[in-house]
Amino acid sequence: MNLISIDGPDVSRGEVDNTHMGTSDVMEYLPGQLYDGGTMTMTVEHDGDVTPPIITTDSPVEVETITITWGSESPAANWAFSGFMSGYKPGASIGERMEATVTVKVCGAIAVS
Repeated sequence: MNLISIDGPDVSRGEVDNTHMGTSDVMEYLPGQLYDGGTMTMTVEHDGDVTPPIITTDSPVEVETITITWGSESPAANWAFSGFMSGYKPGASIGERMEATVTVKVCGAIAVS
């Protein structure tokens, strides 16, 4: 599969409602202690003759290490995390390249180097 574009991971941090009876006019929040690594999406060239990696009979499905290198300058920033493919959506239009959107769920911490 040839990579066309990449988006994410869409990291988010939850919030804790800190509103109480003495609060006036506006709700109060504190940042949550945990963050969710979210999902990463990629657009790839789709080949209808190749079985997508999400279709597997392996049990259990393995979590893999994924590394994204942002940029080509030295030193490039790298993000590494564990994840698994959670979605594969192929599509095609007349006269255009067949593409698929791949979704990867981030499992655990994102290491930046």
